Amino acid sequence: MLRRPKVSIVGAGNVGATAAHWIAAKELADVVLVDVAEGIPQGKALDLMQAGPVEDFDVRVTGSNDYAPTENSDVVVITAGLPRKPGMSRDDLLKTNANIVTQVTQQVCKYSPNGILVVVSNPLDAMAYVAKKVSGFPRNRVIGMAGVLDSARFCTFVAEAAGVSVEDVHGFVYGGHGDTMVPMTRYCSISGVPLEKFLSPEKISAIVERTKNGGAEIVNYLKTGSAYYAPSAATVQMVEAIIKDKKRVLPCAVWLEGEYGLKNLFVGVLAKLGANGMEKVIELDLNDTEKNNLKKSAESVQGLMNVLEGKV
Repeated sequence: MLRRPKVSIVGAGNVGATAAHWIAAKELADVVLVDVAEGIPQGKALDLMQAGPVEDFDVRVTGSNDYAPTENSDVVVITAGLPRKPGMSRDDLLKTNANIVTQVTQQVCKYSPNGILVVVSNPLDAMAYVAKKVSGFPRNRVIGMAGVLDSARFCTFVAEAAGVSVEDVHGFVYGGHGDTMVPMTRYCSISGVPLEKFLSPEKISAIVERTKNGGAEIVNYLKTGSAYYAPSAATVQMVEAIIKDKKRVLPCAVWLEGEYGLKNLFVGVLAKLGANGMEKVIELDLNDTEKNNLKKSAESVQGLMNVLEGKV
């Protein structure tokens, strides 16, 4: 009998619960929501299941405070960790969330030793590193979600400024998930037409800066939380590519082993996602400015890793 795919989501807060919603609505897989808060994952799972008869989706959604129900997950999404608060940098979260992600990864690997990890916890690139180190998984099975989200923000701002449908904007963001990210404006197009045909250099520069601060902009509005609709949708786009073996080429935080002259760290680049996880890094020809910006972003990520390793 054919087994339904299973996706487990660790962290039943806004990002995790909304990701469960997208997955259920798309009928991608059965979902297990795990959280330390008693009753929260169970309640949200039951509530989501009861939306099935209304929205015509038929998947099983389970809530749990322990990891046993996650056994044999095809994909595990890790959203657990403290959220950012106004005035707090991603770096402030570093050590606290590293401890949380360590404990989560140990449990996840115990029950799903063959699963693929999609890391969403912040600071993203550093938490992906923690998950890889703790799991011992090969690089294709640990992927960070950041580039899809940052690229979605970039494309949203481009569409708004150019007065076109967001569906016709194609663009992506490289580098770490933070202030040093690198929106790749030279590769951005609207229905195949280069971005510079629509917007002035000044407008494009303003969009780049707004993209870099996209998360903080939402945090400042919300006051007591951070973004979750777009982050969860971005996560599920990656999960869908893996579950359906779609071979999507998406911007993701991946462990580089010499690509772009970088190695032994997670940095956002284009990668092909399929049933085996991260199946190939796509290397682009970068000009000197792009190379320098990517190098600076990688140095910022390395700085976080140095803190984790006690090297500073």
